[in-house]
Amino acid sequence: MAFTDEHKAKFDNLRVSLEIQNREQLKRTANGGNSILFAYEPSEEILYLNKAREILDGNQYHFIDIAKLLVQYIDMDGWEDFKAYYNDFLNTPHLVFSSDDEATDLMDLIINEIKSACDNNQIPVLIRTGVLYGTGIENLNIMEHPAVMTHKQPLIVFYPAKMQGDNLLFLNFKPASKYRCTVID
Repeated sequence: MAFTDEHKAKFDNLRVSLEIQNREQLKRTANGGNSILFAYEPSEEILYLNKAREILDGNQYHFIDIAKLLVQYIDMDGWEDFKAYYNDFLNTPHLVFSSDDEATDLMDLIINEIKSACDNNQIPVLIRTGVLYGTGIENLNIMEHPAVMTHKQPLIVFYPAKMQGDNLLFLNFKPASKYRCTVID
């Protein structure tokens, strides 16, 4: 698929949102949040991720691949132990992937990567966020985390979703929050 004017316009809107003089407007639009949801059709994810890697400077941006973090999380205890743990909490996946205990979980891995970007004065960019479906981790959980809210740089979330009227639909079917963010769709 060719990189159309519509796709180019979305990246141009992202660049404008990231300009220093527009940061205060971002926080006002995002109800005090510090995040940008860059929404696109799930079927076009590869196109957008390839273009993002091409045009977003690797020194200024830190790409955080959630799919790789999920695999890392599973590998921490091994597949069999993870499977048993997951099956024990099948009806409450947030306890598996985002608990309040001191054991490292997927949410901890995500936040640690965001903090790493902060420490390196880079803009964190979450990609492959579709893998969060079924984990109990919602975009709002990440956007309202203190590491995101207080970072001087905004968080960019590449988000497979579409706008349907005023509603944002994650993976084109699950209602999602756009409360603490600016949406580029």
